[in-house]
Amino acid sequence: MIFAYICEMDFQKPMPAFVFVSPDGRETPVDVASGSNLMQVALKHSVPGIRASCGGQCACATCHVRLYNLRYDTHNTASAAETDMLLFAKGVKPDSRLSCQVTIDPAFEGARILVMG
Repeated sequence: MIFAYICEMDFQKPMPAFVFVSPDGRETPVDVASGSNLMQVALKHSVPGIRASCGGQCACATCHVRLYNLRYDTHNTASAAETDMLLFAKGVKPDSRLSCQVTIDPAFEGARILVMG
């Protein structure tokens, strides 16, 4: 059974390492495969401040983060629906995103993700 799981793993995907910084300053380092969803990673690692009340449907702003110091690829920009939802978030900056709408890519290496919680 373990062998089957290992064979299904994609060892070609980069594993960027980055840090979530919670509102209280607590840091949670993670390294995950590119293609992962940022909100799901935060929930899996119990990052304080990510409530994700809508379950990742872009229907609330409780997973608001700032992609601080991230060399972010332009293919992963906010949609019109996400931009509208950010109107309900506090502390929105040009680098604000809803983590449920962000796909992790190699540009996350060394990034600091500020949780706005």
